[in-house]
Amino acid sequence: MPGRILAASAQGKPLGIQLYMVLKAYQDDPAGTLKTLKSIGYTEIEAIITSTAKTLRDQLNAAGLGCPSLHFDSLGIDPGIEAAHTLGSQYVVSSMLPSIMQKEQAAKGQNAPEPTYSLDEARRTAEYANRLGEKAKKAGLQYAYHNHHLEFTDVGNGQTFYDVLLKETDPHLVKFELDCGWVHVGGKNPADYFKANPGRIPLMHAKDFLSTAGGKDYPGAELGRGTIDYKPVMAAADRAGLKHCFVEQEGPFARMSQLDAARVDYAYLRPLR
Repeated sequence: MPGRILAASAQGKPLGIQLYMVLKAYQDDPAGTLKTLKSIGYTEIEAIITSTAKTLRDQLNAAGLGCPSLHFDSLGIDPGIEAAHTLGSQYVVSSMLPSIMQKEQAAKGQNAPEPTYSLDEARRTAEYANRLGEKAKKAGLQYAYHNHHLEFTDVGNGQTFYDVLLKETDPHLVKFELDCGWVHVGGKNPADYFKANPGRIPLMHAKDFLSTAGGKDYPGAELGRGTIDYKPVMAAADRAGLKHCFVEQEGPFARMSQLDAARVDYAYLRPLR
């Protein structure tokens, strides 16, 4: 759509939002929510499928929003690839791959303990990610791995679970979507990962949390109102070849609604993007 391309270029680099962040608003009013996101200034959505890919595609087209990336956890890789083709997405992303592996083991009747984020598990996860990447490549797509905080667990010899994934996955088959908020919760600096891995991280989630003072809960914060300064993060991401940035705020949305939070997040991040 020429109009969509012009809208993105007029504002500079595209800025997107993960549909999960505004899921309640979307489920209550799909067309109105997507129209509001477009009016705020977002040009892209990272999809999760709550009905059908065709339904979402038609809704996004009506709102003038692109969909370069899809999280396939609720679908599985094969239906996820099909949904990505329907949506015109380039990337298929797993948001919790160790948990996906656990569920697949359980479905086969195998012993399926909770993920431990150990060295052995990191190597098994890397092997599995390579297989997903090969399947996605054959379908003309790119697979990407999305992290949470446990990927930054130390697995020995000065490396984390995430470090093992970076080392033991094929750079052509497996890219990464760096969730910067969860990197920060895991005790690492997201800018460092961009600097050390140019070309490997084409996608990111811009996320922030309130200070938990050592607690186990991680209450979400609007960008600029939490604990992360995104100016150096965005600068490092751009130098490393970032393609798509998606805002994704965790709940609870006690201070304001999901859409009002999306406005605050956009206003903070747009000047940095």
